[in-house]
Amino acid sequence: MSTSSSSTERRGIPAAAFVEDVQTYLSQSNLDVNSALAFLQERLQQYRVVEMKLLAQQRDLQAKIPDIEKCLDIVATLQAKKGTGEATIADFEVSEGIYSRARVEDTDSVCLWLGANVMLEYSCEEATALLQKNLENAKGSLEVLVADLQFLRDQVTITQVICQYHL
Repeated sequence: MSTSSSSTERRGIPAAAFVEDVQTYLSQSNLDVNSALAFLQERLQQYRVVEMKLLAQQRDLQAKIPDIEKCLDIVATLQAKKGTGEATIADFEVSEGIYSRARVEDTDSVCLWLGANVMLEYSCEEATALLQKNLENAKGSLEVLVADLQFLRDQVTITQVICQYHL
């Protein structure tokens, strides 16, 4: 047989088949060496494009997780000071690079920015539950992305080995 790895894919990323016997591979795929090399180079380019997209998603998630954790801490602080009569002084971002200081008295609700110019008011308990769920989802998505990137890097390595040493 000409390949040793199974032809599976992970979340739409095709698996690279490792070629054990080049002659058998070329005859089974009805390709000459140049055509096979061109196909593998094209596949390598596709892997690179997917890798760039996944890395961008990873950066976004890595930036999002601390923001969610910070929001959870703020809601917890507000809940802890609730009923004590002690006001909370907070600096918050009004616009990029523009901050304002606010004095927050006892409050039963907070407003969360959901994106797409949408902000909703939640009770502190609802906000905590929503933020906790979002944090768990973001961490789960990050784990899947890391696994996808590892799978993709393995496929790139296999394809590069075939191109450089077998063909």
